[in-house]
Amino acid sequence: MKQRIRVAGLIKTANGILILKRNRGRSEAPAFWELPTGKIKLGEQPEESMARSLAEYTGLTATAVRLKDVITFLALEGASRLSNLYIIYEIEVLDDQKPTPRDRYTAYKYIKDFTSSSSIRLNEATSTTLEIVEGRTASERFSLRDTASSATIYVDGASRGNPGPSGIGYVVTSADGRTLEQGGEFIGFATSRVAEYYAMRAGIEHAIRLGLKSVHFVSDSLMVVNQLNGVFAVKNQDIMPIYDAIQGLLNEFDSVSFTHVPRSENASADAEANRAIDSILYKNTPI
Repeated sequence: MKQRIRVAGLIKTANGILILKRNRGRSEAPAFWELPTGKIKLGEQPEESMARSLAEYTGLTATAVRLKDVITFLALEGASRLSNLYIIYEIEVLDDQKPTPRDRYTAYKYIKDFTSSSSIRLNEATSTTLEIVEGRTASERFSLRDTASSATIYVDGASRGNPGPSGIGYVVTSADGRTLEQGGEFIGFATSRVAEYYAMRAGIEHAIRLGLKSVHFVSDSLMVVNQLNGVFAVKNQDIMPIYDAIQGLLNEFDSVSFTHVPRSENASADAEANRAIDSILYKNTPI
């Protein structure tokens, strides 16, 4: 499967988030809007590519470029699916500068609430990015996809001793924020990295069982998220089989992404993992 790698910028002002209208060229299809986006040229660092693309396509000068997130998702391109990896940056620009769209872009605007902007059509990458980094879902996406098949799944692995008694936990939430399912499982004696990977695999398996097709996975393990996003290579032999199994399972989804959050934002899944351990160590504690 081919993979497309892009950098995209989040520019927030009092007027909202900057989006740009793509030049359709000779296409008769409706124009889409997107975040400032660019390709990485040979020899460039991603943040250099972001600053260059911003200047080339909008005339804006970046005064600060900070990594926000890295996301992956699958999207249809013709008759096949394309794997997308987007490196998202938060960008600051000079206060007195206005965008001057050129080349691939023909117009710009700022939107404060992308979830209710009926006058614009966001492309797949921008919709996915804003849903993840803003924690909301665009209303247009509700009409384009069956929201019953979309969800966010929080996963966590815990190890008492590393290695030691270990458990995994997961919490499945619907597109409208309802908890669909949650639980945990004791997995025996393991390291924390193995527990984190088992938790992710369990979350993916539950998503498949529930028939979910558009899924956003959330973990507080930066290692797992970066490896599944393709940022880090997998070098540990103890997790390679689990990683390979996960790659096979991901083909069941139409759209999938992985995001890292602080442990404080993953408390429910963490509680399920530790409850699973306690159910074995302390028999009077039910899962």
